[in-house]
Amino acid sequence: MIKIMFVCHGNICRSPMAEFIFKDMIQKQGRASDYFVASSATSTEEIWGDVGNPVYPPAREELKKHGISCDGKRAVQLKKSDYGKYDCFIAMDENNIRNIMRIFGGDPAHKVHKLLDFTDRKGDVADPWYSRRFDVAYRDIEKGCGALLARLNALYTE
Repeated sequence: MIKIMFVCHGNICRSPMAEFIFKDMIQKQGRASDYFVASSATSTEEIWGDVGNPVYPPAREELKKHGISCDGKRAVQLKKSDYGKYDCFIAMDENNIRNIMRIFGGDPAHKVHKLLDFTDRKGDVADPWYSRRFDVAYRDIEKGCGALLARLNALYTE
């Protein structure tokens, strides 16, 4: 089983969108049992005590437009101990990479990547919290998830 953690700043917009877009893709390919997929935040801004905020309503609505539910998802923070539990950590932007490295203290097994680096576009997934363009974030995340899944399928299928 391949274990993937999508990561963004607050775990209420981009990384949960990626988590559920990717889950939808693997479900449609009949490969859901081959993967464990989750998402987390590099900050605690959306977590109060031990309870994280739910997916931000415009992100939830954008997923719903594409027939994808994220019901029950709440923000959680990335922990140093996660490094040994997952095969790869997929960040949305360069700031996420920097914060992931701070949390982990490095990346000796080269598990940390940016989502759009799997595409021909490269770069960052713009944060729709600021841009208000949840449609653009969805498009970029879907493209990145598709490219990531194609890479993983090529590596792990016989």
